Amino acid sequence: MTNQEERIRTAAEFIKKSKYLVTFTGAGVSVESGVPAFRGQGGLWTKYDPKVLDIDYFMKFPEKSWPVIIEIFYQYMGKAKPNAAHLILAKWEKKGLLQMIITQNIDNLHYEAGNRNIIEFHGNTRNLICLECRKIYKVDKNLLENIPPRCSVCKSILKPDFVFFGEAIPTEAYSASIQAAQKCDVLIVIGTTGEVMPANLIPGLAKNNGARIIEINPHISEHTQVVTDVFLPIKASEAMMALDEAIYSSSVE
Repeated sequence: MTNQEERIRTAAEFIKKSKYLVTFTGAGVSVESGVPAFRGQGGLWTKYDPKVLDIDYFMKFPEKSWPVIIEIFYQYMGKAKPNAAHLILAKWEKKGLLQMIITQNIDNLHYEAGNRNIIEFHGNTRNLICLECRKIYKVDKNLLENIPPRCSVCKSILKPDFVFFGEAIPTEAYSASIQAAQKCDVLIVIGTTGEVMPANLIPGLAKNNGARIIEINPHISEHTQVVTDVFLPIKASEAMMALDEAIYSSSVE
């Protein structure tokens, strides 16, 4: 048995014995769906100016931010489909194995795969929110015909319902994430560098409360040598398929 096979087997045993399994996902889980990372080589911020997602800039120049937002999130990323990693996590939730997903991603792919027990730490692109009266709108083609889109009630500017630079993490998402991290006995960390605050505190919190940490990441992260118990340095889909096979190969589906 290779070292990697041994790690897969160990991780699978942790998962099978878990009573409250939580997954914490970052950009790496969606790369195979064609969703690029924002940072690093080839990241979106090498092509676009990140100031378009700065809340102060958006408030002053929504007519400049909105065309870029549409191009990135509703034309480019909007074509992405869930990959094997997303679909297996949805399967695990349906079977009762996975209790919660905490995701830093705003791409909706966990939701589209079928998961419903999701804490969207940074929000999502499915909805728009009025900056004045806080009315929520589900995104559709008609809503984005006039730029910037405006609230039908108070006529104020609408904004995508995800966290912009300069905005705080929504209290409800932050609180729910803390509770899940404290409650879980196994946390699977998938595709996150561990560089983004305050989301990067989640794995350490779970570890300090006694959870086993399984990390799936082709590259060493800020978490790897600090909290990780089992490190799987491979792509998300490959790791999840291997874990799924190890967990269910000897079980009755």
